[in-house]
Amino acid sequence: MRNLFETRRTMQQIIVFIMFSLVACSTVPLTGRRQLSLVPESEMMSLSFNEYDKFIKTNKLSVDKNKAAMVKRVGERIARAVETYMASAGLSKNLEGYKWEFNLVEDANVNAWCMSGGKVVVYTGLLPITQTEAGLATVMGHEIAHAVARHGSERMSDQMLLQLGGTALSAALTQKPEQTRSIALAAYGAGSQVGVILPFSRQNEYEADYMGIIFMAMAGYDPNESIPFWERMAQKGGSKQPEFLSTHPVDANRIERLKQKLPDAIAYYNKTK
Repeated sequence: MRNLFETRRTMQQIIVFIMFSLVACSTVPLTGRRQLSLVPESEMMSLSFNEYDKFIKTNKLSVDKNKAAMVKRVGERIARAVETYMASAGLSKNLEGYKWEFNLVEDANVNAWCMSGGKVVVYTGLLPITQTEAGLATVMGHEIAHAVARHGSERMSDQMLLQLGGTALSAALTQKPEQTRSIALAAYGAGSQVGVILPFSRQNEYEADYMGIIFMAMAGYDPNESIPFWERMAQKGGSKQPEFLSTHPVDANRIERLKQKLPDAIAYYNKTK
């Protein structure tokens, strides 16, 4: 009897997934890919703003004024480039409600992430690998691309279906607030704070790589610098990878794909000269 109940429940979840997949879709800027989007972006931003504020209040901001200023400077340049591109593509509405914020946090972990609405954190442990502003722009462009492409919402949608049976976000926050919060943090790549990280799919990673080098190029950073950055990240691999690598697979195929996409980014970069 229990098996029958579980089978029926599984079938119901599959039906819900199919129904949502047919109607709850959006399109990724620059690539045109269709994606599953069950959670309204306004709700994602409300949740991310709340969680970001909690994170900033409970973590130590860097006291290195020069490095903190660099993070803000790079972030603001990329943000302006994103806004300019989205306006030119008639997609400014996709950024409605964005409240850009860029903070450097004292943490030895090699990590960075961007929540819906433009809330960005870079960990100090990442800076020895980024080395230059262009290296930092590679990371921040990549993470901002995840937000602009709504990859967090995409992962959140997948997990809402798998763990909460397609429950609406507003209801889930009321019925299972801690579980929903954990899913949200993990979906943004900040999941190490709650003991879990949901890896982006390889498709999402390649997409963020491509969009990221386009955005950094639009911001006036040489996209050629993305290759040595990812090569340095690859050297950080091994039996004990940093958290950033556990959610951002680095391999020869990835670097090769980036090299193939560089001409597109360089064309944008040349326009900034």
